Amino acid sequence: MSAENFSTATETDPLPLPTSSLRTLAVIGAGTMGRGIAETAAVHGLQVIVIEANPAALQTAQQQVATALDKAQRRDKLRGQTPADITARMQWSTQVDDAACADFVVEAVSEQEHIKRELFTRLDTLCRPDVILASNTSSISITRLAVLTQRPTQVIGMHFFNPVPIMAPVEIVRGLTTADSTVAVTRDLAERLGKQALVVADSPGFVVNRILMPLLNEAFFTLHEGVADAATIDSLMQLGCNHPIGPLKLADLIGLDVCLSILRVLHHEFGDPKFRPCPLLIRMVDAGHLGRKTNRGFYVYP
Repeated sequence: MSAENFSTATETDPLPLPTSSLRTLAVIGAGTMGRGIAETAAVHGLQVIVIEANPAALQTAQQQVATALDKAQRRDKLRGQTPADITARMQWSTQVDDAACADFVVEAVSEQEHIKRELFTRLDTLCRPDVILASNTSSISITRLAVLTQRPTQVIGMHFFNPVPIMAPVEIVRGLTTADSTVAVTRDLAERLGKQALVVADSPGFVVNRILMPLLNEAFFTLHEGVADAATIDSLMQLGCNHPIGPLKLADLIGLDVCLSILRVLHHEFGDPKFRPCPLLIRMVDAGHLGRKTNRGFYVYP
């Protein structure tokens, strides 16, 4: 059965706030994905509350959004607005309690299930009953997050792609109990943000990462085994497969820690050795070489 129409939710489940009534979006987590989601939402007219527990990370995110908006203005990408117009719609906070006034919540914290589980339990007590709780997870079960709440029909995956302001697709991930109305509102919201919403079923890695991560992992193993150096691997994949970016550069862009987390979820959930993370990837993450976010991964970034 298609992910578009499979759900165990019933007609008596409470209806979420309709998309037309959504005014305030809370984004929990101000990392690469969180700040991209927040920036995109503010550009498209929503009031945005960005919540990040780490004050230093919050300040960094503010600076990075300001820089991104200045660049976007020079490229005429701000829909006739100024950076000041957009930042005026953004509120920055270190307190998760500030999500209580949001009409829709997107969680974008670290790809660690125990962190997300704690957060969803907390958000369920804070937010109004008609508020949808969405996760930007790239691999973790939406169904397992939903069962922690008193609103399992209103929990959904909303997986954006990096860089969020540029990349068009959003995977709308339907958990086992996600209601049709929740899917409809979330899809409408994604389209309101200028994205192409594609509905998928709740399965480890969903569609993109289930297919992409084994490819990246093979690139890691190819480097690990000395078959070729990083530049050669990337050049061959770009030229030979017409990929816009090589797999190792792409992994650096995604974040090597994120790649490792997703591979571990896939390996654990499916039990298939094809998802076993490459030892080189594990060592690089252990060393703190996470890619562009730390200025060093398979390549060094100034």
